[in-house]
Amino acid sequence: MERCVCRTFRPADRPGSRVASRYRRRVAEPPRLRTDPIAEATRQWEAHGWGDAALGMSVVTSVVRAQQLFSARIDHALEPFGITFARYEILALLSFTRTGALPIGKVGERLQVHGTSVTSAVERLERQGLVQRRRHPDDGRAVLIDITAAGRQVVADATPVLNRTVFETIELSNAQQSQLYDTLRLLRRQAGDFEE
Repeated sequence: MERCVCRTFRPADRPGSRVASRYRRRVAEPPRLRTDPIAEATRQWEAHGWGDAALGMSVVTSVVRAQQLFSARIDHALEPFGITFARYEILALLSFTRTGALPIGKVGERLQVHGTSVTSAVERLERQGLVQRRRHPDDGRAVLIDITAAGRQVVADATPVLNRTVFETIELSNAQQSQLYDTLRLLRRQAGDFEE
């Protein structure tokens, strides 16, 4: 089965302009497997004497696979805007601030991303005209990242697409989503991801 996808000019192609021309292209859906390969891997783990680790292996592998599925949906949704999810997160974070600016170190901290990755993403956003870097007025060593009008427009245009095609279409009930979120949050907290 194929689905039709609308694509727009990327902000990089027309800095500061509103999303304009649209065209359609076909994207093939990946084939569905007849059996669950993770269930088969679990069976093999148990058959090879690794029963104590089988459940943990299946949990980890399932989380990694779910992340791959979500990443593919996100990439597909953001492709028309010429940005990755990491770059979208930076733009969204900046758009939520009172001034539209944050120190680069704070961006990495809030998004739980290494400084090098933030710097690389910011450089690409800057080349696209979506952010600007400047020295912090109170700390000459710190660098502030400012979202531009074009960056705000990308967030305004991309967020409804992400909501509609990714965040509102998870194949679980609201109760199941809440339970999964709570379970993963507990796992993250116990792994030291944050304190409470």
